[in-house]
Order: sequence, then structure tokens, then C-alpha cells
Amino acid sequence: MAKELKELTKRGENYSQWYNDLVLKADLAETSAVRGCMVIKPYGYAIWEKMQRQLDDMFKETGHVNAYFPLLIPKSFLSREADHVEGFAKECAVVTHYRLKNATDGSGVIVDPQAKLEEELIIRPTSETIIWNTYKNWINSYRDLPILCNQWANVMRWEMRTRLFLRTAEFLWQEGHTAHATCEEAEAEAERMLHVYADFAENFMAMPVIRGVKSANERFAGAVDTYTIEGLMQDGKALQCGTSHFLGQNFAKAFDVQFINKENKQEYVWATSWGVSTRLMGALIMTHSDDNGLVLPPKLAPIQVVIIPIYKGDEQLKQIDEKVESLVKELKAKGISVKYDNSDNKRPGFKFADYELKGVPVRIVMGSRDLENNTVELMRRDTLEKETRSFNGLAEHIAELLEEIQINLYKKALNYRELNTIKVDTYEDFKAQLEKGGFILAHWDGTPETEERIKEETKATIRCIPFQADEESLQPGVDMLTGKPSQRRVLFARAY
Repeated sequence: MAKELKELTKRGENYSQWYNDLVLKADLAETSAVRGCMVIKPYGYAIWEKMQRQLDDMFKETGHVNAYFPLLIPKSFLSREADHVEGFAKECAVVTHYRLKNATDGSGVIVDPQAKLEEELIIRPTSETIIWNTYKNWINSYRDLPILCNQWANVMRWEMRTRLFLRTAEFLWQEGHTAHATCEEAEAEAERMLHVYADFAENFMAMPVIRGVKSANERFAGAVDTYTIEGLMQDGKALQCGTSHFLGQNFAKAFDVQFINKENKQEYVWATSWGVSTRLMGALIMTHSDDNGLVLPPKLAPIQVVIIPIYKGDEQLKQIDEKVESLVKELKAKGISVKYDNSDNKRPGFKFADYELKGVPVRIVMGSRDLENNTVELMRRDTLEKETRSFNGLAEHIAELLEEIQINLYKKALNYRELNTIKVDTYEDFKAQLEKGGFILAHWDGTPETEERIKEETKATIRCIPFQADEESLQPGVDMLTGKPSQRRVLFARAY
């Protein structure tokens, strides 16, 4: 394990390689035999499960229910909403046949040419089309609305350049799809769900995010408006961490989903969709982790506390086992996940390094001297600080320490973002600041042409038009590139 840590690239040397090393060495995920796809390993999946469980509870608290829709979508469905098909056409995997057979020359299995589908099927890149075709059967009257559905699923978007968790051909996510009787209700729903995502990011991931609306160029294909939460990673790049879309009546019109309103008139339904994915795993890693490995916020750590004994002989181990047993029960009674690792096939030093690499928030060590003194050694993963504590009242102290670590990680990430959010007024300053990284607040004239030119010349994009900004940022100014009038500053960054 010391060797594993030694081989972990330092962030300052090569941030991208550090990330790749950490995902592999912390046993989170690995590449698969299918190009562009990943295997999420048990420890990585345990973190995703905690994310999923918490988000699912939050969705249900806001009245949403889970359903499941097909993986395969008829190709004709994607043609019905013009912007939608244009947005996803280059990323689609297509099923053309339904049967294989053995080659006559014995070379192996081949596609049976007689088994060609009448209509090709698309492996879902997202599910708006299949869901709105289904909603047509569910909705007749305003009494059938709203429909507040969510599904946990996998999707496929054919990516050429992949990176584990951040961008893979297949990934896991949830996608909410809601139907409403009024424009106002749908808009409010789209914004409400964005705030649910932000709440989760800040209070569970300990990751501060900027909430805002995307520019027209950056909207979801087929949306009227796209709302986003944007995080700033430790290398100064932005990461889109979740989006919520007000779809207007676009998909209802494409699939002829109408209802009889309270005035007894037919009207098209109003829609939203919203989603977060396993990309949040990448965000979690890049927001908090360090050169020693993962740093996990306690609320999402599969193991919040690990206890490691250091002993000589079976009799001393038995005494430590008996002592620790009561602590484990106390911690579990407080809802704290704890692991007592008294396995004898690994040395204590290996265990220390392993749990540090995997980001376990609190490590407790009990040795022979601790046994005599009724103490333990505690180490917190966020600061690597150690302290000696009495065994008495230890469970209460650990519960408080976990809360303190959660808060400290958020404050640290917020401080980093604030130090790396800069206002610029000239294009020269903008380009110079981009090389340093971070969020940049600058004036934009509101035209897609200017936005596209900035993107082509600098690889920076408008991450969002923030909902909240200081008074100066909301004042009119002039575009840093064109000199044309600008209504307010918007948020730029290079991004993943």
C-alpha cells in the first residue's frame, strides 16, 4: 500500500493523471472490455448508493414517484422534436438486428441478415421521447396532472474521449420527467428541482455550487430554458453537476399530448426534465481529495469510522476486541457506519494507508498503551490531525467530529471558489486569467455569435447566468470582446 501511495501522481504535477490514478487505486472504478464504458467497483458503487438513496428521499419528499421506461427507443421518436434529434444524433447507438447465428465457415457468431428490424431502435441517450409517447396514454384531463415521475436508469451517449465517471459512453443517472397544466407550474418545478440538486451538493457532498440559467447555446436540446449547478474543481476547471430543464410544450406538441383544461378547452401539456449522474462521483473526488487519496464527506462515506487494533498476541487482541465491541454498538446506535478491522492478514501500516487512500473520515487506533490508559488515538482524514482521547464519551465526540469534518470540507471548498472567482473587463485580462483557472465574471453582449467566438478562441464557455450576484455584477456594462452593451456579468470558465 505504501507503494500504491507512492505511485499516486501529485495534483501539482499532473492533475488529470492524479485523478485517473486515484479512481483506480482507491478501487472506485476501472475501464471495461467495452470501449468507453466502465466497471464501477463495490467501493465506488457504495458511494453512489449513498448518493442515490439520499437523492431518492429528497425527490419523494417533493412528491415524486419512481417508474421505469424502456431502454430502446424507436428511431422515428427522435425525429419528432427537431432540436432534440439534432442535439443527440451524433451520440446515438443504434440497434439494427435482433438475432445472431453461427457462421457457416465456423469462424464464430455473426449477425443474421434475415433478422433486420423493420424500424431501428436507439439505446436511450435520454428518455424524453419514449416517456412523452407514454404520457399521451396517461393524460386526458387537468385532473390527471401533474405527473411527477423519476426513473433511475442507465443511458448511452457514444463518447470518443472518455474519463471514468466524468465522461463515459454508458453512465448511471436519474431523470425526472414531469407534466403540468400550466406554464407557471412547470417553470416552478424546473427551478425547484435545481434547488434540490444544489441542496444535495452543498449539504451532502460539501460542494458549493453556483445556481443559474444556461445561455441559449448551452441549453439542453429541445428545452426552452436549462438551469444548472456549476462546481469549481481544484484544478480551476468548472464541472456541470446537474441540470433541470423547462421544456415548455415542445415535447407535448411533438407527441400530441393534450388535456382538457378547467375551461373545458384542449391544451398542450407543459413539461420539465432534470437529471444528475455518476458524474457527481467525479465532482466529489475533484472537490475534496488530496495527494494522499480520497477525502470523503462523512455523509457520503460508506465507512465513516474505521477502528484498527495494534496488539501483541491473541490475549491482547481479545482484550481490545472486548473494549471495542461496546464502542461499535454505541456508534451504530447513532447511525454511524463503522468498521472494526482486526484482520490478521495485513499489517497495521498497510491498513492505515489503505483507509487513508479510500477517504474514511475518522480513523481510531487502539494499542496496548491505549488499553492500559483507557484511551485511543483519533485521526481525521480532512486535516490528517491526530489526538489522543479518553475512551469515555468517545461515541459522542466522534459524532461531533464527523459533523465538524462535513462543515470544514464545505468551508474549505467555498473558500477556494471565492479566492478563484475573478471579475475582468478586457478580453486580454480574460485570456490571461483563463490560464490561471477559476470562475470569471465578465460582461457579454447576449449574442450567440460572440459566445461562440469566445469558445472557439479560448475554449471557455458561459457556465451560467447566475441567479444570485453582487450588485456590481448586475449593473450594465460593455462586452469585453465586442464593446457592445451588456446587461450584466455572466460566469465563464473552461470546463470538463
